[in-house]
Amino acid sequence: MIKITLKDGSIMEVEKGTTVLEVTKKISEGLARNAMCGLVNGEVKDLRYELNDDAELNICTFDSLEGKKAYWHTTSHILAQAVKRLYPDTKLAIGPSIDNGFYYDFDTEMTFTPEILEKLEAEMSKIIKEDLEIKRFTLPREEAIKFMKDRKEDYKVELIEDLPEGEEISFYEQGEFVDLCAGPHLMSTGKVKAIKLQHVSGAYWRGNENNKMLQRIYGISFPKKSELDSYLEMLEEAKKRDHKKLGKQLELFMIAPEGPGFPFFLPKGMVLRNILEDFWRNIHKENGYQEIKTPVILNEELWHRSGHWDHYKENMYTTKIDDVDYGIKPMNCPGGMLVYKNKMHSYRELPIRAGELGLVHRHEKSGELNGLFRVRCFTQDDAHIFCLPTQIESEITNLMKLIDTVYSIFGFVYTVELSTRPEDSMGSDEEWELAENSLKKALESQGVAYKINEGDGAFYGPKIDFHIKDCLGREWQCGTIQLDFQMPERFDLTYIGEDGEKHRPVMLHRVIFGSIERFIGILIEHYAGAFPVWLAPVQVKILPIADAHIEYAKKLQEEFSKKGIRVELDDREEKIGYKIREAQLEKVPYMAIVGDKEIEANAIGLRSRKDGDLGQISIKDFEKKIDEEVKSFK
Repeated sequence: MIKITLKDGSIMEVEKGTTVLEVTKKISEGLARNAMCGLVNGEVKDLRYELNDDAELNICTFDSLEGKKAYWHTTSHILAQAVKRLYPDTKLAIGPSIDNGFYYDFDTEMTFTPEILEKLEAEMSKIIKEDLEIKRFTLPREEAIKFMKDRKEDYKVELIEDLPEGEEISFYEQGEFVDLCAGPHLMSTGKVKAIKLQHVSGAYWRGNENNKMLQRIYGISFPKKSELDSYLEMLEEAKKRDHKKLGKQLELFMIAPEGPGFPFFLPKGMVLRNILEDFWRNIHKENGYQEIKTPVILNEELWHRSGHWDHYKENMYTTKIDDVDYGIKPMNCPGGMLVYKNKMHSYRELPIRAGELGLVHRHEKSGELNGLFRVRCFTQDDAHIFCLPTQIESEITNLMKLIDTVYSIFGFVYTVELSTRPEDSMGSDEEWELAENSLKKALESQGVAYKINEGDGAFYGPKIDFHIKDCLGREWQCGTIQLDFQMPERFDLTYIGEDGEKHRPVMLHRVIFGSIERFIGILIEHYAGAFPVWLAPVQVKILPIADAHIEYAKKLQEEFSKKGIRVELDDREEKIGYKIREAQLEKVPYMAIVGDKEIEANAIGLRSRKDGDLGQISIKDFEKKIDEEVKSFK
């Protein structure tokens, strides 16, 4: 008998060779019906996986990330089976689950049109109704290669040949369809219910632009049709909120063909950007930060010293100055090191909190560029904190409070992940253990719920990542806190301790917005371009009813401007109804309508973007209203 420790801490004794599914059925038949896969000692396994030793077991349903990925991965195989049934000459590439659904890459001379996607959906539904049992089997390397060569699956052969010697090569079979795959998968095709193939794009084999262009079909699936319907409705709403479309409509930013990946901020976009940067500066000043600015171009030797050259050189832009190699910075950290080294520091000065709105450049492939979300130059709201080892926990705690304050102002809720040591890390086991434990202790002391993200830390240290949720429930990774013992060592950073000797400070890296550009893109979609008063590039638009009212309107414009209100005047020869509709499309929070009655009362007719006609209001009361909303971040 072996002992299986369940999620609630209870222990179940079962015979060796009992499968994860059999254990699940012992817990609950209902749980077994909803189970997608299992976590065995933290590793994702099929429900068909046999347990032969004592283990910790957590059953994953569709509500978990692991469960979703198993569900979507299985759906990708159903898609591939449908393609092979209808178009047998098609060659298979890869078909993983992704953050929102799945895709599969195919090599075929035929073009996957919307009509063909409909046929594939229908065939997938047939495969689901057939409720084909999904079986896993393994083959030795040479047999696996022959097996795929016999099936004329050249891409699969290449994948097998690239696998390390001695690695187990597994396959999954459902009916006549077999695919090279590590899994996990559901027990049968019938477990999948509601499906939708969404769109087709091009994709180079293995992401290499020198390889053949394949066709990638994206899709999504859910256990219930109602869940699929809700998801598709969310996508439709997301299209309306597309920051690229709204950015053009609201005249916030542009991307010119002369600078792909290099955004231009237009006047209204600069107003929004400056508001965010001023907010950032004010809140950091209140929290004891000093602002610095470091150069965009620095000697290549610096990037070797920091370790970034080994990890980022493929994404760095370089140049020569006086026959010396320089790098255009992909991040601000090394410059921050040089600022610290500028003079000797005492333990009495620590912690030193240095903030920077630093412009960085990273080379992104043209196919990956996406409005403000994926660009080649962006401004990170970096800060580097140099502290004593005894100050680590308190500084991380302060950072978490600051991040919580900022996100709350924008109405974001968030989840937290602790990312641990990656494979390409620098530093000793002892340093990494101390760093990871310090972050865990800070999180737990504040009662912050978090998830472990194994192996996703920075090469120089573990990190806490903050994933904000927008109004559509979509997650965006923005804020991060990284604990770093490596950079201070590489740059020989020191401070004079109480004992008069030199000591090594500990360094914290952190961002809150992530990048100003991407954060603006998120805000555009979060608010659907209808920014709250404090953020709106134009807070009020004055709409005179007739030419006779323009003079009064201009005086109002001057008055509001003096009070710091962002105002525009629409003095075109158009009907007032047209002007109101135009202001609504521009998503201006308030419209100040002026006619004879308003001039007589020294007032405005106030109309809200959100609440419609609010009636007549005095100039003084309106200015007070705007001021209160700005101060309360409304």
